[in-house]
Amino acid sequence: MDIEHKQAELIGHFVKQAETHRGSALANVIVEATSDSSLFAFSEILAAPNVSELQGTEYSVFLDMLRLFAHGTWSDYKSNAGCLPQLVPDQVRKLKQLSVLTLAETKKVLPYDQLMLEIDVLNVRELEDFLINECMYAGIVRGKLDQLRRCFEVQFAAGRDLRPGQLGSMIQTLTNWLATSDNLLLSIQEKIKWADMTSEVDKKHKKEIEDRVEEVKKSLSLKADMEFQGHEEIFYSEPGGVMDYEEDRSRPKRRRPPIS
Repeated sequence: MDIEHKQAELIGHFVKQAETHRGSALANVIVEATSDSSLFAFSEILAAPNVSELQGTEYSVFLDMLRLFAHGTWSDYKSNAGCLPQLVPDQVRKLKQLSVLTLAETKKVLPYDQLMLEIDVLNVRELEDFLINECMYAGIVRGKLDQLRRCFEVQFAAGRDLRPGQLGSMIQTLTNWLATSDNLLLSIQEKIKWADMTSEVDKKHKKEIEDRVEEVKKSLSLKADMEFQGHEEIFYSEPGGVMDYEEDRSRPKRRRPPIS
């Protein structure tokens, strides 16, 4: 089963759990969801009415924790650890995975030093093991580890939940892309039209040249025929040209003198 189908099944499961639980039971659902090794999207759970009702209650910290997993990073947790529940190891790993995704959203080349600082690993070996075993094998990123340049080249990264206010920015980005695409399409259509017109002009010019060549050929052929006929008339009309055969027969034959 691919990651998208697995995500959809898990989201559906936890949304139903969130809709049927309250209080401490709902807090446990949130902990379970944020610990699941295959779940990386939380906005649907966050949108469940029972979850939003945790605001202002003794369990509101679990609502804040769910928001952290939907939009935040490991660095955000460290900055606000005193206001959030203690994370279990599975949650720590999950939040570090999500931190890599956040970086991969905006950059295609991630320096090792930046990654080690972001997810709190001490050396390159530990970082590469995390990227391979916890990110690439999990299917959330694909890329190339460049030990020489000490960087991770991102080829693919799964998307995270949209942060508040990010939807408007995304719509604007898509609108700009659509406008650029329309302009590009118009430019391509104009070039195609110009190419078609040029092709027609070339065909017409070629036809005109071929017609002129045929006219010249016919003219040269006619001229050659006329010149040949003129030469024939001159040849037969000149004295000593061609002797009439009957005239030649009527003349007496000359005899050779006897040899003495």
